[in-house]
Amino acid sequence: MLHILKTPCLVFILLLTAQGCSNGQPAETPKAPIAQIQATELEQHGDVRVDNYYWLRERDNPQTLAYLEAENTYTDQVMASTAELQESLYQEIVGRIAQDDTSVPYQLDDYWYYSRVEEGGEYPIYCRKRGSLESVEEVLLDVNELAGDHAYFAVRGVKVSPDHRLLAFASDQVGRRIYTLQFKDLSSGKMLDDAIPGATANTAWANDNSTIFYTKQDPQTLRWDRVYRHTLGDDPETDPLVFEETDETFSAYVAKTKSDRYISIVSNQTLSSEVRLLDADHPRGDFEIFLPRQRDHEYSVDHFGDHFYILTNDQARNFRLMRTPVDDTARDSWTEVIGQRQDVLLEGVEMFRQHMVVAERQKGLLQLQIRPWDGSEPHYLEFDEPAYLAYPSDNPEIDTTILRFVYTSMTTPQTTYDYDMEQRTKTLLKQQPVLGDFDPANYVTERLYAPARDGAQIPVSIVYRKDFVKDGQRPLLLYAYGSYGASMDATFRSDRLSLLDRGFAYAIAHIRGGQEMGRPWYEDGKLLHKMNTFTDFIDSAEFLVAEGYTQPSKLFAQGGSAGGLLMGVITNLRPDLFHGVVSHVPFVDVVTTMLDVDIPLTSGEWDEWGDPREKEYYDYMLSYSPYDNIEAKDYPNLLITTGLHDSQVQYWEPAKYVAKLRAMKTDNNRLLLKTNMDAGHGGASGRFKRHEQTALVYAFMLDLLGIEK
Repeated sequence: MLHILKTPCLVFILLLTAQGCSNGQPAETPKAPIAQIQATELEQHGDVRVDNYYWLRERDNPQTLAYLEAENTYTDQVMASTAELQESLYQEIVGRIAQDDTSVPYQLDDYWYYSRVEEGGEYPIYCRKRGSLESVEEVLLDVNELAGDHAYFAVRGVKVSPDHRLLAFASDQVGRRIYTLQFKDLSSGKMLDDAIPGATANTAWANDNSTIFYTKQDPQTLRWDRVYRHTLGDDPETDPLVFEETDETFSAYVAKTKSDRYISIVSNQTLSSEVRLLDADHPRGDFEIFLPRQRDHEYSVDHFGDHFYILTNDQARNFRLMRTPVDDTARDSWTEVIGQRQDVLLEGVEMFRQHMVVAERQKGLLQLQIRPWDGSEPHYLEFDEPAYLAYPSDNPEIDTTILRFVYTSMTTPQTTYDYDMEQRTKTLLKQQPVLGDFDPANYVTERLYAPARDGAQIPVSIVYRKDFVKDGQRPLLLYAYGSYGASMDATFRSDRLSLLDRGFAYAIAHIRGGQEMGRPWYEDGKLLHKMNTFTDFIDSAEFLVAEGYTQPSKLFAQGGSAGGLLMGVITNLRPDLFHGVVSHVPFVDVVTTMLDVDIPLTSGEWDEWGDPREKEYYDYMLSYSPYDNIEAKDYPNLLITTGLHDSQVQYWEPAKYVAKLRAMKTDNNRLLLKTNMDAGHGGASGRFKRHEQTALVYAFMLDLLGIEK
């Protein structure tokens, strides 16, 4: 139940200026905005929580926008002394990015497809060449032209029709991830009239080259819940609904098998899934259920030859691979291809005519196994570094012996190879250029294992310059995510060099809640085991301090979204352990959000976090919810970012979080909120523009350490 208290004495005036000087002159020290207090009672299970800043949910309230702008002004004023440093960092970061660059072309039928960027361009240009790479370039889509003067612009879901004559793509102008689907005739170069607003970027072409299936979301909760069929030339308003997912805990999307034989509708949620299939040659037919959904059964389906291949956790916690004839999908007809292993997580398979490539995770690292269909001995690709990421890349063709894969590590930029699965030879196609004086030999990467308080061993990937000394006097930035079974792999980022070259070490804590160490690692960091995620991060930080990598006065933490929840919890639990915390689009008001089924990402999340309508989960979530556990005590320096149009974590969570911290914390440390008024969950859309925030984050940390250049 929700009650708004109207008591006049609880209402304060919002300070809309960060100056606050009575004589009209700027104050020497910026004055932080103070958000209006309007107490709202939130009652559940007989427990009443008072939320003084619930009103910030009113997106169209001028007072809400004024508060966000006031916080932006305050952040700008506090960080004004670092303006030169921010500009220097920005120029340094973008200076490493190649102005003109081209992706590695991949072949699909008689065409080579790729994208490229041009000097000064924020967005990609999608291109192709017919027959060979020596042919004349055909520009399919120039996103820079489409973007025009929009402050935010994103294009997703770029797909050609099976006959390569038509292009489908989706564009978003605010960052809310609500797209308009559009179509282009590649023969004439003209846009078709078939614009479909209010859709997702998820589509699948039928084989008739005139029919496309697409997904729409609930306009309020943004849950992907409906699949439509569109025939080019028809009025989109008359598009037939072919499937609606009515279970509010499930979402639905469309896909196509690599064989191009079937279109699938996949309904899934945290603990179960259900696949429907349709012959792609007959788009007006009926989708048929492959296997009905069942609680705790997750599966996915691909097609090859005369069989469907099923990746399933049926009697296999770490998943196994099964297959069944295309005309008999009953579970008792399935036969095992790859069995489950206790220490190996089966993540995926890639089908080729003569080989199957298996992506499996062991000891936190992805490995690629090549398995010939003729039954001869399988083999693994070998990689030398202690922490890395390798994964199959663009492999649309089945009739080939070449595997395209990408390799990267914390010292190695993204590198694309072609691997001959018969000859066992690899060919370097491209390594992402890093301009300037970058030399990977100047950096060292390690894989460490931090002891958790319950005896678990937490993998930690770390990188630093060779001249880094482990004397406890060096700064370190520790990052983690730890939710949804998402593995945070050890990859390269050129912007990170701006910290490493100034003496920082950068570390990733592969904490529970991710899936780096297999499915049990994920399950031990969710629901009523969620606290392991937070204590794993703290234990990793204490381990790095004990090993001489840093000290609390020079230790920083960073995370975003669910990783922002992590930042909020560790800030409450161990504020003494960190000098500064950077939290991007943080999910910090856990209980209130998970009780509200009318906002995005609630009902589908209950199996991840728990359903607080049940008292056991309510009490447990309340015990760690960052917003509910703010206390009158000292906190570290904090920088919080959000986007007004965020579709994943609503802007008001970080806004309320900062407002409450301002009212309760007892220190004089920095507390800054930066809201991108033109973007959503992913921040700015341009390849250069996004690094303005990177420069702000780095300047925030460097300034706290007294590093001016």
